[in-house]
Amino acid sequence: MTDYAYQSAIETAAAVANGSVSSRDLVAAAYDRINRLDGPINAVVRRDEEAAYAAADAADAAVSARAALGPLHGVPITLKDSLQTKGLITTSGAPELADHVPIEDAAPVKAYRDAGAVIIAKTNLPIWAGDVQSYNDVYGTTSNPYDFGRSPGGSSGGSGASLAAGFTPIEIGSDIGGSIRNPAAMCGVVGHKPSYGLCSAKGQIPGLPGSLTQADIAVVGPMARTVADAKLGLDLLAGADDWHGHAWTVELPPARTTTTRDLRVAAWLDDAECPIGSEIGSMLEGVTTLLSEAGAKVDTEARPDFTFTKALATFDQLIGGALSGSWSNAEIEELAAASDPEGGFGTHHAAQRHRSWLSANERRLQMRRKWKTFFEDWDVCLMPVSPRAAIQHDHSEPMTSRIINVEGTERPYTDQMAWMGVIGVVYLPSTVVPVGLDSEGLPVGIQIVGPFLEDNTCLAVAQMIEDMTDGFVPPASFQ
Repeated sequence: MTDYAYQSAIETAAAVANGSVSSRDLVAAAYDRINRLDGPINAVVRRDEEAAYAAADAADAAVSARAALGPLHGVPITLKDSLQTKGLITTSGAPELADHVPIEDAAPVKAYRDAGAVIIAKTNLPIWAGDVQSYNDVYGTTSNPYDFGRSPGGSSGGSGASLAAGFTPIEIGSDIGGSIRNPAAMCGVVGHKPSYGLCSAKGQIPGLPGSLTQADIAVVGPMARTVADAKLGLDLLAGADDWHGHAWTVELPPARTTTTRDLRVAAWLDDAECPIGSEIGSMLEGVTTLLSEAGAKVDTEARPDFTFTKALATFDQLIGGALSGSWSNAEIEELAAASDPEGGFGTHHAAQRHRSWLSANERRLQMRRKWKTFFEDWDVCLMPVSPRAAIQHDHSEPMTSRIINVEGTERPYTDQMAWMGVIGVVYLPSTVVPVGLDSEGLPVGIQIVGPFLEDNTCLAVAQMIEDMTDGFVPPASFQ
């Protein structure tokens, strides 16, 4: 059988549809690959073999009957363990949920399943999806396929690692502080953080199972190895939620342009508030050079009319409010008393008064308007994902006392969230696409930020960059 491990979801679905391969054989091949290769990375943490083979057989029967087929028909996939999956233990890395078996699919899971995907397993993450590394007391630590001593990022680290290792062609991540974009960059794959509210996250953990709230800033979105697959994933996930579906439909505007000669690019590639390593900086600058040489208008000085510092402070305050529902009142008071205001992650804002939140929200709205004005002159803004490539495993506590090394300089651990947080807080879409490997063989990604609800423009520019570079490069141990 042809090796489909690194085929795209689109290619694999086409092969199933035309009879080149059966879904059952693909499922068997995926489990065989996981059995052989997952040990050092521990990306896949819970399997569903009986249900997967039954779904694969049904998919093959539909092909034989010449029934209508969905765009992921018969394609075996893994899914992040924060997404409730009917009949399959879903823990979000929390010991309290070690035996939790959902009775229905989360909305994003249903979207992929309705498109014909065959769910074979769940992938690892940090407890309650709350870190930029991926480890927990239920399933242990997930490692980066490019270097087992390093993190794959988080919180969708198992998703990124599963993609990079060839276990799945498409995944679903969740993102409040970069949890799609960070592991996409660390694992050399594509991740799209949708415009806030575009994709229903109902059934995502956290909140607790049964919660109906979609937290501020938080989104779900597609992860894949190709931009085309990420675009397909977004098309499947986008749409009105249960509250609005009886009256609203979603029709995203087309990309502003699909050719570089008509593209206007602002490049915000460094800032003193969160400095970027020189090698990553050079790689990102190389992307702007490629775009410019292909005819795009590129400006490395253009900025929206506010500072990075202001945007980051607003994110810090508002994410504190967004995360406050995860803690009890007693825990919030303890956090408010003990947290270092310089420690990040917004924990010291969990106990803020609503009046303070309203003030921060107004600052956000003012920045959203300035971004809107900015995008009258520019189609996208290119930005870093993180100051550095994948970090060594670091599980020291408390989390906020951790540091990262950026070319010999110690920086706060939370700097890994900064370039993503300033975009998430203003609800903008962002696509991360790989741009190459650094001198240590670690992936580097770039963040393509676009206007609100113009997700297709982000993806179109990501496609341009993918076409100009090597795109996804499989890790040596998994080729």
